[in-house]
Amino acid sequence: DLLAIGAHPDDLELSCGGTIALLVAQGRSVALADLTQGELGTRGTKEVRAQEAEEAAHILGAASRHNLEIPDGNIEPTRENLLKVISLIRAVQPSILLIPHSIERHPDHFHTHRLCREAWFYSGLQKIETTFGGQVQSPFRPNNSFEYMQSYEFVPSFIVDISEVFETKMAAIRAYASQFHNPKSTERETKLSRPEFLEMVETRARYYGQQIGVRYGEPFFSTLPIGVRTPFDLLLNKG
Repeated sequence: DLLAIGAHPDDLELSCGGTIALLVAQGRSVALADLTQGELGTRGTKEVRAQEAEEAAHILGAASRHNLEIPDGNIEPTRENLLKVISLIRAVQPSILLIPHSIERHPDHFHTHRLCREAWFYSGLQKIETTFGGQVQSPFRPNNSFEYMQSYEFVPSFIVDISEVFETKMAAIRAYASQFHNPKSTERETKLSRPEFLEMVETRARYYGQQIGVRYGEPFFSTLPIGVRTPFDLLLNKG
């Protein structure tokens, strides 16, 4: 039903892990994909990150997790990379695609946005040929593409209530033990490894939850207008 794509292992858990867990709990099939192995990360190794990513996917209940092994720090919209993402989209055939926002602090994140936006469009063109598992693929384009929030904030098009699965989201984040605070670690400190970083994750979720009158929320941006069948279905912070 949904394919969530991130630049590095742990991007999805931090940005939209609650939405993933919520959809799985509702019976939806969710696939995850990391474009790189995170091999340029200051802490840990790509082998450790791979193990952590699988554990996190299990915690979230994802149907599958893929790694396209595009070089970390070099996520460029080349034809080779574009065909990798197109092939993945055609193999998974999701109704909805979750991707990074277009304006971001980390170059890999906004490069991932551009690559995914192009792949979303080109995956529907019949004359772009791809194969998967030795089989020629048919064209397929997801119905919608929504953007999740990472470092930089934006005005959300909608906010998902993740209150009932917030602890699942945090458990999936903590699966990346190599990346977050460990007082025994001898590796150099990063933004993520500071003791207050996970508190910030919770604070942001509380802030966006408060915007719609719930405990925790995750914000998303849509380039297209969002329709509702009735105003009574909306979640609003009561005035």
